[in-house]
Amino acid sequence: MPEQSAERGRAAAAIGAQRTHPDTGSDHTPMGRKVITARAAATFEPVGRSVATARGFVRDTLQGWGLGEIVDDAVVLTSELVTNAVVHAGTSAEVLCLREDDAVRVEVADRYPERELPVHENGLPPGHLEREGGRGLLLCAALASRWGVDYTAADKRVWFRLHLPERPVGTRSAGPPLPDTALPLAAARVHVAVVQVDRGGAVSAWNEDAEELFGYPRDQVLGKPLTDLAAWPHTPGTGTGIAEALRLSRWEGSYGMRDTHGRTIPVYASHLRVRDSDGEPSTVCLMVRDHERAVLQSPHRSTTADSGTRTDGTERTAADPFEVFIGSPAPDDLDGLLQRTVERARDMLDGDAAYLLLATDDETELEVRASTGLPSARQRFARVPVEAGSGRYGSARMPSVHEDLTVVPGAAPLLEGTGMRSVVTVPLKVEGRLTGSLGVATEAPGRYTNEEALRLQFAADRIALAVERARLTELERLRRGSLSFLVEASDLLAGTLDRDQTLALMAQMTVPTLATWCAVYTVADQGSEPTLSYVLHEDEDRIDGLKALLARVDPPDPVPAPGARVWTGPTEAVRSPSAQAAASSGGLRLATGSGTAAALGGETVVLPLVARNRVIGMLTLGKPADERFRQEILELAEDLSRRAALALDNARLYSERTAISQSLQRSLLPPELPEVPGVEVEVIYRAAGEGNEVGGDFYDLFPIREGAYGFAIGDVCGTGPEAAAVTGLARHALRLLAREGFGGPAVLERLNTAILDEGARSRFLTLLYGELWPQQDGGAELKVVCAGHPLPLRLRPDGSVEPAAEPQPLLGVMDDLELYEQRVLLDPGDVLLCVTDGVTERREGTRMLGDDGLAQALSASTGLTAGAVAARIMRTVERFANSVPSDDMAILAMRVPE
Repeated sequence: MPEQSAERGRAAAAIGAQRTHPDTGSDHTPMGRKVITARAAATFEPVGRSVATARGFVRDTLQGWGLGEIVDDAVVLTSELVTNAVVHAGTSAEVLCLREDDAVRVEVADRYPERELPVHENGLPPGHLEREGGRGLLLCAALASRWGVDYTAADKRVWFRLHLPERPVGTRSAGPPLPDTALPLAAARVHVAVVQVDRGGAVSAWNEDAEELFGYPRDQVLGKPLTDLAAWPHTPGTGTGIAEALRLSRWEGSYGMRDTHGRTIPVYASHLRVRDSDGEPSTVCLMVRDHERAVLQSPHRSTTADSGTRTDGTERTAADPFEVFIGSPAPDDLDGLLQRTVERARDMLDGDAAYLLLATDDETELEVRASTGLPSARQRFARVPVEAGSGRYGSARMPSVHEDLTVVPGAAPLLEGTGMRSVVTVPLKVEGRLTGSLGVATEAPGRYTNEEALRLQFAADRIALAVERARLTELERLRRGSLSFLVEASDLLAGTLDRDQTLALMAQMTVPTLATWCAVYTVADQGSEPTLSYVLHEDEDRIDGLKALLARVDPPDPVPAPGARVWTGPTEAVRSPSAQAAASSGGLRLATGSGTAAALGGETVVLPLVARNRVIGMLTLGKPADERFRQEILELAEDLSRRAALALDNARLYSERTAISQSLQRSLLPPELPEVPGVEVEVIYRAAGEGNEVGGDFYDLFPIREGAYGFAIGDVCGTGPEAAAVTGLARHALRLLAREGFGGPAVLERLNTAILDEGARSRFLTLLYGELWPQQDGGAELKVVCAGHPLPLRLRPDGSVEPAAEPQPLLGVMDDLELYEQRVLLDPGDVLLCVTDGVTERREGTRMLGDDGLAQALSASTGLTAGAVAARIMRTVERFANSVPSDDMAILAMRVPE
């Protein structure tokens, strides 16, 4: 070690920890002679997530240098060393990657030089399972060609070197020769779509193969967001969106692209983030059909690389594939962890396929979460029972080996129709509790025995705790996302009482977040047939076809049992010969040919909409072909259905109440106004609120006898049924008494008595009542009684305005009233304006329109017709304040033409 190193004992320990070449005792001498051809460095903060970030940095760096063969070893070692720095030492970590001619050197430095090497710990030997420290250095000893620890006064630096495998000049990676039958399948002409996406996510380049695969010409897609074309899988609270994936330095995986016919084409894609000479970033996306993924898929590291002899001649310690794997994915990356698990399990047992299932919370079912080597993704989220039969082979709680599945049909439902013959499955358990099941299958019979089951069980035991920890992390994240989703959904549903809008919100909240398509059925009355009320598909072009298909299918039964139940009606209808013929001829505009089944042939579930102990509808959710719902999504949909059912029932009750209120309100107003010879009459009535309350304002104009007409405008205190009762009483009593020959004072006195007879249900009433006699000379004679109502105003042709009556006591308060009528003569050109207090009491802050404001507006209305006068007064009232009127308003204008 150099002279500037820390204390002598610590330096000696570091030298003892180094692996050395036979011809030198230190790595510094050969290091000085090494030629560094590439260099990359990064610093990571002392937080837990820095470990995952450091792994990604090393992985991306080495992949960028074309050194995929050593990526896994380098990532595992970096993960352990950075964990020691940021978690145990509590300091920032510096990671330096150096590429040499024949090796790669990675250095991890922390700022805690006093921290010594863990030579002894509680008397436990190195590598003991109970030993907490030193595991990173033990991994260095097992995986690295050389390694060591350097101390300075400022930091401690742990480094390791991985030798590069020898290969011919110009070869970056190579695989062994394979027989023709073992080569991956591809079309006779492989199309590789090259799509370039700019910083904003818009397509900036589109090659001929992209046009061939998806049908869009180049001019049609340039400048269009890639998100408009991609069918990206999404689950609330989890997963990476396409926008995030396009910003990553490198991404590889599967998703869908919609073609010109609206069909979703599964593709396998490789994304690389690049920058041009001006520093502008963009993402280059290479895409092939998913079954041709071998063209782009990064090769897996050969399992033989885990053991053997190093390039320096020393023997390398054999490492179990799962031991190397455990630290590679991020701890909370459940999908990545599960996918890597099945791939390693398949490779470890030399299988053709592998799958991993996770148990539900009640341990009654298992749900497929990852698979490899199985057709497409049709098994994802499929559910099977834990106890499928009697005996140990029928339970997922015990390891099992099936030498030939053709001998025992139905023994492995997930593998039916896949060509797999031999399968071994083992349980994943944590503290004795079943958490999942891991299976490996092959097309050859008799390949697996109890020996392979023991090897797979050992690997499952090693990974079970990490899987359960990642599952709980994902579940917590999903639950937080679900809670946020439900809060937002509740706010949206509570924000409307319109039935049609509630139905639309129910569908829009489920598509595409929870399902590919949604249909809402409503049940009007108990015993009536469900009615298809709303349909939505994530592809708008398919909505009409979906609606037509569901219209031909018998609706699901309105069963009140809680929870989601599977409904096979749409799937059976899509796959029927008549539907296929209709699709081929264009009758179903879902797609052409088999695209119809692809759009609707997946799992369909029905959730009852139950409110106030009655089924008021069903929420139907569907997936495209071969896709299923995961249990957490169904639980979230069930929570949403309960909230949506209550919102829908509230909207129904509100609509019924509004209809009743509006019908009652209409019954309290005259159906039409009679024509009065020689007098123009105009009425404007505006009810406040949303129409769900019956207002207290009313008006009337009716013939009493030949040549005589009665008119009235009044306001009952309050709103609702009590006010409506008094309004109806007043309106009908006025007509009856006037036609019996009673004069104005007698009519109102008898009405007052009738109101008081209502007792506690009575309401006081302001009323302007009058009788009108058109004159032969062109004028009109009126006799009016103003009982507590705003005074009528008379407008003369010269613009002068004056009250046309005197105030008198209102009705419904005192027993004995002495009312009198006043005679008013309207000359040609005169206008008589009658309003309710909603007009004069219009407010804006502390200002009020009042009688003076009304008179001023009326004085500017000379020469106008009665209709124009009423419209001007209403416009003045509306413009006086920005707020919505809070009181009913009625305006009655009568004018004698000149």
